Amino acid sequence: MPANAIVSVECIPMRLPFHHWSPPPLFAGRPRDKLDSALVRVRTEDGAVAWGESYCVEPRALTAIFETLIEPLARGKDGDDATLLPTMQRALHNLGRSGPVVHALAGLDIALWDLRAKRAGVPLHELLGGKRRDRVRVYASLLQYYGDAGKLDAVTTRALNEGYTEIKLHERTADALAAARRAAGPGVPIMVDTNCAWLPDEAPAAIAAMAPHDPFWIEEPLWTPEDDRALARLKETCGIALAVGENAANALALERMAEDAVVQYVQPSVIKLGLSAAWRIAQRCGDGPVACAPQVAFFGPGYLASLHLIAAQQKEVALERLYVELAHVPYGLSVPIEKGWVRVPDGPGLGADPEAALAAGQYSH
Repeated sequence: MPANAIVSVECIPMRLPFHHWSPPPLFAGRPRDKLDSALVRVRTEDGAVAWGESYCVEPRALTAIFETLIEPLARGKDGDDATLLPTMQRALHNLGRSGPVVHALAGLDIALWDLRAKRAGVPLHELLGGKRRDRVRVYASLLQYYGDAGKLDAVTTRALNEGYTEIKLHERTADALAAARRAAGPGVPIMVDTNCAWLPDEAPAAIAAMAPHDPFWIEEPLWTPEDDRALARLKETCGIALAVGENAANALALERMAEDAVVQYVQPSVIKLGLSAAWRIAQRCGDGPVACAPQVAFFGPGYLASLHLIAAQQKEVALERLYVELAHVPYGLSVPIEKGWVRVPDGPGLGADPEAALAAGQYSH
């Protein structure tokens, strides 16, 4: 077997307990006090190890997908073969063009980029054409506080005092944005992620109510999130930048949105779509009117992959960092956030591995 042949692909569910200075927010109707994703570990015949990350709502389902579908198709294949992932995508396409099979492939894709960069002895950003910036601004992405003005004031102030210069809310009301704006003062960019809050005929009035408080962008304003025609109409009338992409059904939908400039920001998630697709989307944006601002509500190899992408793409955007207190911080020592900035790693591949944290038993799964 060739030295670079894949001998195993493992799915390691990663559960990170967190606290956000408030009772747990609800996710799918249940209290949420842990952030879930899955590490993907690829080994090759010569002992090389590479890492990826997949979106993971249900660890049992994702693990089964890796064991029964992903590893059998990848085992024995050349890890340097650029056609490996597209071939697997076509082989599995009738199992869904979005959802856990696609998320599993996204994690494998990140690991393959890590593997190729390590084999070349270069940081991943070199495979993307090289970094255009040595450090990237980071914004504090607050979880939902359900419009509680006191908590929004306290957590916004806490983030700004730690050196962050941009804030994102996960709220749906003008009053919530007003509370954060009072805490931040004028001039501080405040994004608002509504998580697909409104139908197309509801959004204009809701956004108009937020306008006096100067939102930087409104994120995922519409249900359904890939309704490009409704987004284009809203963009033309609301006067505030729109961002969308975390929940787009597939990469092609985001590529079309970028090409047609139906919003000002597109937000691929590398742990849902893969780094290859996210990089294609970033390249489609180029120097045009739309910026690629990846969604990064995770902390493993996908976080590092997103950092490399932002460092290499043409337009400068900030990196999202969920503003929570984690029981364990993956890569916290490797890529520390210092006064709202993070340096781009220059080590081979992603620039850091989670091996030490795994050995210490820091991930519960």
